[in-house]
Amino acid sequence: MATIKDIAEQAGVSPATVSRILNNDDTLNVMDTTRNKVLEVAQSLNYTKKKITPQRMTIGIFQWFSPFQEQEDPYYQDIRIGIEKYCADHQIEVVRTFHSDSNYMDVLKGVQALICIGKFPEKQCNMFRTITDNVIFLDMRTQRINCNTVVLDFRQAVCDALDYLKELGHTHIGYLGGLEYLDSDTIYFDERKDTFIHYCVDHGICYEPYLMEKEFSAESGYQMTLELINKGTLPTAIFAASDPIAIGTMRALKENGYKVPEDVSVIGFDDISSAAFLDPPLTTIGTPTKFMGEYAAHYMMLLAQNSSIEFRTPVRLTLPCSLKIRESCGKPRKKL
Repeated sequence: MATIKDIAEQAGVSPATVSRILNNDDTLNVMDTTRNKVLEVAQSLNYTKKKITPQRMTIGIFQWFSPFQEQEDPYYQDIRIGIEKYCADHQIEVVRTFHSDSNYMDVLKGVQALICIGKFPEKQCNMFRTITDNVIFLDMRTQRINCNTVVLDFRQAVCDALDYLKELGHTHIGYLGGLEYLDSDTIYFDERKDTFIHYCVDHGICYEPYLMEKEFSAESGYQMTLELINKGTLPTAIFAASDPIAIGTMRALKENGYKVPEDVSVIGFDDISSAAFLDPPLTTIGTPTKFMGEYAAHYMMLLAQNSSIEFRTPVRLTLPCSLKIRESCGKPRKKL
């Protein structure tokens, strides 16, 4: 089989010139007689260009929680599904690993891009950048825009929910949330809680006796609501920072003889698939989690494929949320 070197020797030119002519390089400045001679020699030698099979791109997915935790809260599961759907549609291979895996750095070696789901300390963020320059963090708001992130507009979402409760007449509203940790000593700043407190202060809403935080789970929502009931400090409405918390809240209220929304209104956050099928159907904040994952995968593919970009500035994409009004909220009961 003839090679570029064989053609170069017969045509009396360099192999580099032959390669550029055969690949139709418009930037090559060569006489027509030389170009035609190279093409004639290539034809006489029955030269055939080798077909280059493009290497499939690989994206790594790193999740800061365990597989069990993902099953407990569909929020992060939906983000991951969005990533994997986009990759499947675009023939992108996926390498997936968890923070609980002791060898996750070895598993992620060689990926062209990395999508990190969750909250991470700065030291770990810098460690991820040693794997690839194409890294994006999902559901992690940084104080400065010093890395690529995709986040949700928690502030507007909480205001929309509280506007709705306020319009219904509620002036005693509880907040049930969860604590998330960047490391063993550092609690992640929760924009939902911060917005909730500022809103209540600005609008004269009583919230202090009803603010509690444990975990983002149904069991946690159940236990926190029981504590409010046992203390005799039950508000007329409860804002739950996740749908699983809201589900636990509704269970505790029902078991203790309280009706939703006649006695206590409940709003969740995330709009997981089961929220619309609760009794009553849960009013909640809809979050575009699958799109968050799809967008992140798309952006990483663009960065990985365009190596000509010399200057890359980090970006923060903020996605809007929407209030889903159903049947778990009503006017406040007459007596607290």
